[in-house]
Amino acid sequence: MAELGAGMYRIEAEVAYTMQTRQLGLMNRRSMPAQHGMVFVFPMDAGHCMWMKNTFLPLSVAFLDAQGRIINIEDMQPQTEDNHCAAAPARYALEMNLGWFKDRGLKRGDQIRGIDRLPEAR
Repeated sequence: MAELGAGMYRIEAEVAYTMQTRQLGLMNRRSMPAQHGMVFVFPMDAGHCMWMKNTFLPLSVAFLDAQGRIINIEDMQPQTEDNHCAAAPARYALEMNLGWFKDRGLKRGDQIRGIDRLPEAR
């Protein structure tokens, strides 16, 4: 678990930094507390994409650059296979419950704190 921050908000994020944990993500979950999420750590900056196969929770994903700045935010519906991709090369993706970023006024360019303490991708 990693503690991240966005503005005045605290985030408790599970960390997906291996190929296996990135592939599993939040699949098969039925609920997630409001301040919880999952941060995906990728081995390199790229146009990473996410999808919702076998994921039962509606989620919003913020793609982040290597410094933790939000590149773009995408809303994702459960059990779909649509690709939701970074608008520019991203190093991280932070998944939260649907609308979490919007409800807190977070947008492109905002900083997610604590990214520098995450483990390296494997």
